Amino acid sequence: QVQLVESGGGLVQPGGSLRLSCLASGNFFASYYMGWYRQAPGQEREVVASITSTGITNYPDNVKGRFIISRDNAKQMVYLEMNSLKPEDTGVYFCNGVRGLRTYWGQGTQVTVSS
Repeated sequence: QVQLVESGGGLVQPGGSLRLSCLASGNFFASYYMGWYRQAPGQEREVVASITSTGITNYPDNVKGRFIISRDNAKQMVYLEMNSLKPEDTGVYFCNGVRGLRTYWGQGTQVTVSS
């Protein structure tokens, strides 16, 4: 069983930066495939970044070059550094962990990009 707790959301102006953190509890964190998803009002949840247990990262085109995902297995943390933020980046950001057939979600943290 893994519990994920996100933090770091807030209000930021367009062009600004924000860093999200996800703290994982439980065992075998280093073997988990981790990701960040976001969900805007009225829209489906979409992946914005993922990282394998060996540190290989992947991003969709709409955030590539602006978002950076990283993990610290010793601290059981996953981070999402978001730069050059745009209003369309607004949404609830969720931390996600997958190991085998099990998937875990955090409760989400709100990010609002607005002037």
